[in-house]
Amino acid sequence: MSGREIRQGRVFGTSGKAVVVACDHGMFDGPHKGMEDLGAMLKRLGDGPDAILLSPGMLPRVRSFFARREAPAAIVRLNFNSVFCFQWGYTGSVISNLFQPEEALAAGADMVLVCLTLRTGSETVDARNAEIFADLCGKAHRLGLPVMGEYFPHSHLTKPADEFGEEVLVGCRMLTELGADCIKTFHTSNFKKVTATCAVPILGLGAEKTPTDLSALELAEREVRDGAGGVVFGRNAVQASKPPAFVAALQDIVKRGASARASAKKHGLTA
Repeated sequence: MSGREIRQGRVFGTSGKAVVVACDHGMFDGPHKGMEDLGAMLKRLGDGPDAILLSPGMLPRVRSFFARREAPAAIVRLNFNSVFCFQWGYTGSVISNLFQPEEALAAGADMVLVCLTLRTGSETVDARNAEIFADLCGKAHRLGLPVMGEYFPHSHLTKPADEFGEEVLVGCRMLTELGADCIKTFHTSNFKKVTATCAVPILGLGAEKTPTDLSALELAEREVRDGAGGVVFGRNAVQASKPPAFVAALQDIVKRGASARASAKKHGLTA
């Protein structure tokens, strides 16, 4: 078994499925509610997640949380994508290679995340974005680091559902072909086809904050029903009425096939 497989096993375990909490929003979008103090946030969250997604500069600042036997795995985001700078109205989806896998490994990462956006309207930007993904993926693999690919569509809030779903389908297959070990992306109307045509686990993201804990859990239930190998939830986990209980409910849904409503009731979450 390679080092890459060992590290991926820390995230997915024997079940082959994972519950990941994302708190890397500050790398693009400023401090979100509940994430102002990452150390305090992780302490509130507890050890329920299988992994935490965070930015390279923050892992050393919260190293004590991860430097324990029972701690979640650390997934570090490497590249910058202007598609996430929502508050500035950017529309180019330009990706920059800001951090190297060597830096993430030295900081203690178990896995790295590399983002890809295509169909930006510029063939030059698309080609450069794909080149950055392939370069970072190859470097990470040579170090024994597994790569979570992230496909995030350009203009994701304005695309028709069928066009959005087709782009996610093609984008995720491209990430698989380029070497991703698992993929984080949106749940779409054709998500079953996405999960069926990629040879790696597809993790459904949580996206915008939902009105209630139950509605977020229902999203997770739909993602798992359609073949997801796990979930990556950020604000819906961190800003839940009871974050540790919410993560425990996600674990029931993702790994034990529980329904959202039953899990919400079991863990005392708001409907």
